[in-house]
Amino acid sequence: MTDWSSVVRGLACDILENAPMSDHTTFKIGGPVDALLLPHDSDTLATVIARLQEEAIPHRLIGCGSNLLIADEGLRGAVIRPDSRNAVIRRLDATALQVDAGYSLAKLSRCAQQYGLSGLEFACGIPGSVGGAVYMNAGAYGGEMVQVIRSAEILMPSGERIALSNDELALSYRRSALMETGGIVLSVTLDLTEGDPSAIHETMADLLAARREKQPLEFPSAGSFFKRPTGYFAGKLIDDCGLRGYRVGDAQVSEKHAGFVINRGSATCEQVKQLEQDVRRRVFEQFGVEMSPEVRLWGTDWYA
Repeated sequence: MTDWSSVVRGLACDILENAPMSDHTTFKIGGPVDALLLPHDSDTLATVIARLQEEAIPHRLIGCGSNLLIADEGLRGAVIRPDSRNAVIRRLDATALQVDAGYSLAKLSRCAQQYGLSGLEFACGIPGSVGGAVYMNAGAYGGEMVQVIRSAEILMPSGERIALSNDELALSYRRSALMETGGIVLSVTLDLTEGDPSAIHETMADLLAARREKQPLEFPSAGSFFKRPTGYFAGKLIDDCGLRGYRVGDAQVSEKHAGFVINRGSATCEQVKQLEQDVRRRVFEQFGVEMSPEVRLWGTDWYA
């Protein structure tokens, strides 16, 4: 039995033991983790990770939990969630911002608008953290993080802190080099462009209105569930298979947007997994297209 108080002794880090992960993901699904650790700053985060490595305690990092599906049986070890209350933005010059990884991406988009900086309008409705957005190269409505990143400060598994340029991050569709190296984003520096705050606000308002109209925001979900297959749109393939509204228990292909899988109230991870497998099989049988999930699952070997 791990003495979690000793792991964080002397550190600015809160502990929640046996924390239900359903409370910490936008899908509202997932069993308990042995300990949820909330370091207050990046230095504490680095020290917590070093201590967990020394004790050979399994651990993972979470941001806003917006692209995750957690197994019903929960997770062993620790999940680390940087305390977003202490995340800050630093304005480096007229058009460059440095942002801590725990900062809300949507909030960052609003701050950029207030500064009269354009480039993050696409992010105004994405419910994730800045660190997660870099890790996944988050995007929407034709915009992606790769378009605005100058560099990122990364904590490597060795404990070394390094700066990686945009090119070195190797950002592509919902991928980055960090998925292979195991690096953790501590902060990111963004290059934006000067713009009119009113015009930027109008663009963001239009995007948010489109999001409310087309996406099932009234239900818990992990956003777009499937990656976009080359040459296709995932939602249209699913819809053309007659699977709009398809349910397994309380897991459902959204009737509003077939690219979303929603939790209608008490969906389990196993129900979502079954639904995902059914959808993939039907799409492949009808169109010969192999679908793959954008959402990441923790707790089994289903997908990493």
